[in-house]
Amino acid sequence: MNLNRENLKHITAKAVTKPADAIFSLPEKVLQFGTGVLLRGLPDYFIDKANRQGLFNGRIVVVKSTDGGDAGAFDRQDSLYTLCVRGIEEGKKVEENIICSAISRVLSARDQWQEIVKLAHSPEMQIIISNTTEVGIQLVDDDIRRNPPVSFPGKLLAFLYQRWKAFNGSPESGMIVIPTELIVDNGKKLKGIVKELAQMGQLEADFVVWMDNHCSFCSSLVDRIVPGKPDAATLKQLEHDLGYTDGLLSISEVYRLWAIEGDEKVRKILSFANADAGVIIEPDIEVYRELKLRLLNGTHTLSCGLAFLAGFDTVKNAMDDPSFATFVADLMLKEIAPAIPYDLPLQEARDFGLRVLDRFRNPHLQHQWISITMQYTSKLKMRVIPVLLRHYEKHHFPPAHMALGFAAYILFMRAQPPHPVNDDKAGYFADLWHKYPAPEVATITLKDRSLWGADLSQLKGFEGSVRLYLDDLIAKGPVATLAQLTSKVIL
Repeated sequence: MNLNRENLKHITAKAVTKPADAIFSLPEKVLQFGTGVLLRGLPDYFIDKANRQGLFNGRIVVVKSTDGGDAGAFDRQDSLYTLCVRGIEEGKKVEENIICSAISRVLSARDQWQEIVKLAHSPEMQIIISNTTEVGIQLVDDDIRRNPPVSFPGKLLAFLYQRWKAFNGSPESGMIVIPTELIVDNGKKLKGIVKELAQMGQLEADFVVWMDNHCSFCSSLVDRIVPGKPDAATLKQLEHDLGYTDGLLSISEVYRLWAIEGDEKVRKILSFANADAGVIIEPDIEVYRELKLRLLNGTHTLSCGLAFLAGFDTVKNAMDDPSFATFVADLMLKEIAPAIPYDLPLQEARDFGLRVLDRFRNPHLQHQWISITMQYTSKLKMRVIPVLLRHYEKHHFPPAHMALGFAAYILFMRAQPPHPVNDDKAGYFADLWHKYPAPEVATITLKDRSLWGADLSQLKGFEGSVRLYLDDLIAKGPVATLAQLTSKVIL
């Protein structure tokens, strides 16, 4: 039996939460650019939960902007999909299977653009959400008269312009725009691009004033690991337990956070926030960005090369190893947490870090280390270098775990088979390793200001530590090097 609205009445498994019939008649309030699992597992999850509690009472029209993926799966299933939540929350095991009904329909930007634009005339439409990847929020030469415009900012501008005309620029017709792309100040950056496109297109000044005064571009931060479709064996077991097949079924961890920068007006319209403590609406969300960027993303980045070289394929597998688990915990709690470049209580950082460690140990998530190594160099620069520099503002000795993480990065970038290097600097490192011995590669890498924005060899003892660890990784191997570090008492 396939999942769709008609078959809901035949689904009798007690282990699944089904939507009530009334949800299917709710008005469309949200336009969403993106069909990916993160959106389905976080914003759409919150809206679905709020609808079931009678707190939001609105559904989502999804815009499919790319040619990839299978939009037909949404049509075949009446846009229903199952989210299987797995993990630990407050010490208790959580297993939830939810048939989410927040999405009303999926429209193709290429083939149904005029139908999408017509939604601008709907008074119920209030919110725009996006996740078009970081590449999506960029200024490109675009024209809103195209069918459709080529870029996401161009599509957004075309929709807002149509909205302004449809409602004669009334204050009440303003939209709440919430990008979830993983870039700093995503709302501010998107608004700047849209305004520049409006100027390039010579749109009316009154429209720009309306957009400035009555549309809220809210920066936001999303944090939930949603790996998507499980492996074949897990999927078969889940479909057996649930009693139906679902081409859109996804696995998600329990932890969820959507921090949105907004005022009381935004809070009132985003009433779905009242359904779950994981939605936070505040005037300043920088602290949440820093905690996630440094403790979760920074730890991932400093650990991924070492983990891969040590033979671990997933985060969970690595966390099952005592030496590696100790390395990750000490790196996160003893080196990164005290050096976050933001004024916050150390205990708050450590409490967040402990929750992250629980997430890393989640047996239901198969997070591949090799995928975390993508664009390794730029991730280190953005996520780690500010922490390293802050460490040296407070101390005058090298952080051992960060030094080992850097050494593993340099060795990983040697790109010896069988592992690939998916990084803009792959050619740079191939040339270094071809010309120089390992110690020289380390020195040249650390000195290169174009990579890091600073000369890291000037940090007292850091270059020496990285070179020693690089020697150990080559001579002794990652496992022995890890064991040697984690057997020491780190103060």
